[in-house]
Amino acid sequence: MRSLEIEKEDIDSENAGADEYAACFEDDFEDYEDDFEVCDGDDDSSNELELKEKIEELPLARKREIQEIHKAINAENERIGELSYRLSQKQGLLEGERSSETDANSSPSRAPVCGIFVDFATASHRQKSRTQALKQKTRSTKLLRLIDLDFSFTFSLLDLPPVNEYDMYIRNFGKKNTKQAYVQYNEDNVDRDIQTEEIETRAVWTQHPGEGTAVSGGSGSGDVREVAAAPKVNTPRLASFLRAACQVIAVLLEEDRVAAEPSWSPGAVDGTLAISDSSSQLNTNLPFLQDRKVSCLCASQVQRQMVVSVHGLPAAAFAPALDSRHVLCVWDIRQPSGPQKVLLCESKVTCCCFSPFKAFLLFAGTAHGSIILWDLREDSRIHQYVKLGDCFWTFRMATFSTDGVLTSVNHCSPVQAVESISTSVYKKQSFVLSPFSMQEEMSGLSFHVASLDESGVLNVWVVVELPRADIAGSVSDLGLIPGGRIKLVHSTTIQLSDSLCQKGCEFWGCTQTLNVKFLPSDPSHFIVGTDMGLISHGTRQDLRVSPKLYKPQQHDVRPVRVNVIDFSPFGEPVFLAGCSDGSIRLHQLTSECPLLQWNGSTEGHAVTGLRWSLTRPAVFLAQDETSCIYIWDLLESDLGPVAKQLISPDRLVAMTVVGEAEKTSGSFLALVLARASGSVDIQYLRRAWVAPVRDELRRLQRLLQEAL
Repeated sequence: MRSLEIEKEDIDSENAGADEYAACFEDDFEDYEDDFEVCDGDDDSSNELELKEKIEELPLARKREIQEIHKAINAENERIGELSYRLSQKQGLLEGERSSETDANSSPSRAPVCGIFVDFATASHRQKSRTQALKQKTRSTKLLRLIDLDFSFTFSLLDLPPVNEYDMYIRNFGKKNTKQAYVQYNEDNVDRDIQTEEIETRAVWTQHPGEGTAVSGGSGSGDVREVAAAPKVNTPRLASFLRAACQVIAVLLEEDRVAAEPSWSPGAVDGTLAISDSSSQLNTNLPFLQDRKVSCLCASQVQRQMVVSVHGLPAAAFAPALDSRHVLCVWDIRQPSGPQKVLLCESKVTCCCFSPFKAFLLFAGTAHGSIILWDLREDSRIHQYVKLGDCFWTFRMATFSTDGVLTSVNHCSPVQAVESISTSVYKKQSFVLSPFSMQEEMSGLSFHVASLDESGVLNVWVVVELPRADIAGSVSDLGLIPGGRIKLVHSTTIQLSDSLCQKGCEFWGCTQTLNVKFLPSDPSHFIVGTDMGLISHGTRQDLRVSPKLYKPQQHDVRPVRVNVIDFSPFGEPVFLAGCSDGSIRLHQLTSECPLLQWNGSTEGHAVTGLRWSLTRPAVFLAQDETSCIYIWDLLESDLGPVAKQLISPDRLVAMTVVGEAEKTSGSFLALVLARASGSVDIQYLRRAWVAPVRDELRRLQRLLQEAL
């Protein structure tokens, strides 16, 4: 029985080894089963016949012994066969899942019925499998020595902080949208018995030098502070408020004064013209304005109540500090009793203009070719004080001048026009009562200024504000006054003389340029009036434009001066041109010839002033050299002026227009007239030429379409 168990274990091990390695290493080894003999049924039958023949030859006793041995061997073989059969049935399920090749290899290993033989093929397979497995294990061991895992990067898959006691309490016993506010316990009620009395203390403080009204104070336990803290004061805002409040008070006092005393000069009551409803007069009877004639007037395009008047040299000596200097006065027409600022200039001023955003900068061109600017925000202490009579007057010198400084780019001929360039000149703005409030002082410096001389040189300047003023003066900016912050930097120069040369003009000599205007909707475009009746069209970037010239209806070249040009302030691409032959032309920006031209409206007298109305798109006003004023209303008549006013005996020298169209109820339109005697009066036009007409702009556009 023990031998049977041993044989059974060998059979099981052989079957298991064959099943394990047959699939993996079957292709790697050759089949050596042909080298061994296998016992089958035919051999057994032949052996039995030979055995019977030998038995028949043996004696009877020997035959019986052999037969018993043979029966025992057969019985033993039957028992082994039954045991093998039972083992094969148990392993039938596992062997059914294997492939046919595995069954073929494993079938010889089963114990045959006829006998037991050693399976050398399986042993060889097992040995080779062990050898191959050992080689793989050796290779893996060598490779593991070369492989090193990198632990340089470490990250946490989950970081969960511990839950504190309060959160655990709320999670277990709390409810939704509830929170424990406090817990009452008596552990903080600590009471100790002492024998000494409590000492009363008090804190006091002092400061030297003191800042504000409170320089000392103190507080006791449970007492209110004895000294209140000094209130915080916004000094710039307070200064702005006081400036505006003073302006309002000054205007109210001025109105009361005018109501109590209608005039301070004889004949002012009768100064209202037939085209006006009312009038007022600026007080030019000041000591430093005596015997000084007004050469030109200029109104701010943003703050319409601001006007500057340019006064020439006095006819008689008055004060040595002022006799050799020209005077410019900045007026607020609501306060006609005196100018807001008084400016001085060494050279004769030929033209001037305000800054485009706020009226705190004034630019002027001179007969010497220099450009001068005044910063009206400067402290009056850095300027000259002169006592005239019982009053001290502040005369402001120029903040910056190009005279003798920027000689390489400065004008060599008298400056004919100075214009500020900005895209928002004609935009609606809300004006405060004070012309120089803090809001104005902090903005409005990102713009250019253009200057034109009579030789056709157009210079463009950049207005620059320095971060701080130097009271000692600047070494690099020699044209800047000590304490000044605004200067001019040259940007570009445009030569217009080449573009103005036309055939037939050689007989009349070089063409002179007289004035320049920039298109409000697109400041890169500008037009220039000449002394040959032509108006040049150009751009600051030197681009091609069409048309290049605007010509009159007469095609022949004549020496006619285009004295004044004015664009429509209502956004229409049209402009007016007044000439020395008395003609007035209405041009469209895209057409070379005028839409309308009036030749005999002034009876051949030269037009010296021409302004669009600021309240009505179809109304404009003209002035001729004979001191006559003409009012045009294109909706009423496009053939000629609807009103004419002769200014006499005090002849008219200069004219400008002021007004406010933004106020529907309080809108006004006024003429500021400078007389030959040096006086300046304001004529408020009648409401018929001030109040806008229904659909006036659309009707004007229709009229211009018909004119085309």
